Amino acid sequence: MTPPFKSFLRLLSLTTAASACLAPVFGEGFKPTSVNAKMLYDFRTLDSVEDWIESSDTVRTPGKSKAVFTLQKTREFQRGVFFSLLNPQPNGAGFAGAASRRRWDLKGNTGLELRVRAQGDCDTYKLVLYHKDQAPSTGACAYEVFFTLPLLEWTSVQLPFDDFQPYYRGAPCNNSEPLDVSFISSVGIQVAGGVYREKKQKGASALEIEYLSTYK
Repeated sequence: MTPPFKSFLRLLSLTTAASACLAPVFGEGFKPTSVNAKMLYDFRTLDSVEDWIESSDTVRTPGKSKAVFTLQKTREFQRGVFFSLLNPQPNGAGFAGAASRRRWDLKGNTGLELRVRAQGDCDTYKLVLYHKDQAPSTGACAYEVFFTLPLLEWTSVQLPFDDFQPYYRGAPCNNSEPLDVSFISSVGIQVAGGVYREKKQKGASALEIEYLSTYK
């Protein structure tokens, strides 16, 4: 059994154990901080996350990372879990992610909020948006924002729309139009090796997600 796979299995075991221990504290009653929040995905109540499709670096020849987005359901709680096995190239090129294509009109909101807990080898993630029915297959730029989390702590993260910047394959896009929040067509979560960033990361990680909403 290879060391990365052993690490992934150990992380899966730890995620289940840690979630069970803390379930009564962070159960279904935790609400978004904004009173008028628009709930995009409440993973505590969804029946399925089949519309969340993997989008990892294996779409390219040298890619060898893996992501799985699933629901963890127990008798006491339910939440989404984004598992990732990040195997970047020596220069940091590589990513593992999952995305859901659905149309949202989010104008009138300041940004997006997630209730999450991270554990494993990686602590920096990014939320990835596409607008106007654009997609990676068309060569369109994604609108991304990075966020770093404390490990093993539940955290509410607010990501202003103004902080989302256009990127294509990890590099900034030039002369891109502003993000049209009235026509969001894809929402995704991703962990990356950091090809154009000073900080590099790799390995097996898990991000537990209770919900993704807007905030005013």
